[in-house]
Amino acid sequence: MPNLPQLAAPQRMGLPAARPPLTQRAKAAIIVQFLLNEGADVPLSSLPEDLQAELTQQLGRMRYVDRETLNAVVEEFADALDSVGLAFPGDMAGALSLLDGRISARTAMRLRKEAGVRQTGDPWERINKLDEERLARFVSSESTEVAAVMMSKIDTAKAAKVLARLPGDRARRITYAVSMTAGVSPEAVDRIGISLAAQLDAEPLKAFEKRPDERLGAILNYAASAKRDEVLGGLEETDRDFAEAVRKAIFTFANIPDRLKKSDVPKISRDVPADVLTQAIASASSEAELRTVEFLLENMSKRMAGGLREDAAGMSVKGKRGEAAQNAVISTIRDLVQAGEIDLKDPDSDEEE
Repeated sequence: MPNLPQLAAPQRMGLPAARPPLTQRAKAAIIVQFLLNEGADVPLSSLPEDLQAELTQQLGRMRYVDRETLNAVVEEFADALDSVGLAFPGDMAGALSLLDGRISARTAMRLRKEAGVRQTGDPWERINKLDEERLARFVSSESTEVAAVMMSKIDTAKAAKVLARLPGDRARRITYAVSMTAGVSPEAVDRIGISLAAQLDAEPLKAFEKRPDERLGAILNYAASAKRDEVLGGLEETDRDFAEAVRKAIFTFANIPDRLKKSDVPKISRDVPADVLTQAIASASSEAELRTVEFLLENMSKRMAGGLREDAAGMSVKGKRGEAAQNAVISTIRDLVQAGEIDLKDPDSDEEE
């Protein structure tokens, strides 16, 4: 090999061997490796997939660099960062994420549709936050295979409630299809999630989050019993189905035995002040309210129940004072539901205690 002595001549003369200049891709790989070695959390998954692949391939091709090269690349990177005065998102998706909550939901939805940008983040997190009724409608409108993937991705407890809302034949076909999802690829699951989330984005914005029956039921919860009965009587004559839906949405002192689990009664007696609970018990007059009193007393400690019975027996609570005490008990129950400490039963279900 006659050329070998000539190639080795610079080293014999004490001169450094010429190094080819580093590419930007190689410099990026050096910075990433350096940050990872320092324990930094580098969110590479936010990069486009082709860049992630190129970076991984570059890291696989490189072996080592000397300290002088490392220092030079890091210094160049630091200088580049120092020279940046202000950074912008660079695309519509980033801009929408930056302004999330700062512009109206209607404007954000319009811009997202015009630019063809889907909401960022895991689409399955958004889907899982839907209520059981909305999920049941979703499942009913999709193919059996897509429905099986949905049931597999949402929380188990929520999936069981959704399944209970479906017709028997539909539920059986979906549960069987779940057994066939073992070979579904992560990419397919992600595409299904993106498609379902796109349907959510395409829905028109609603002025109210809750259904009309739920809103009216919440209002009537705090109305005087006479006015509540009067309104429900009028609704029965006008729209029987809507009146029935409102009745199911109403949750008053008299509904406690049908909506509250026996095991949750001690939590109510813990959070409701004793004097308020005593007034609520003393104010009970109708058969339904007296049934509630017995339900509460039978499912708390005997000592507390005995004390409440004794105190309430010598007390006269009527009118607005009694309704205020009963509403305070209902408010406490709703607060516990909101906090996730208890769950109310469906009035039409056969749910066990």
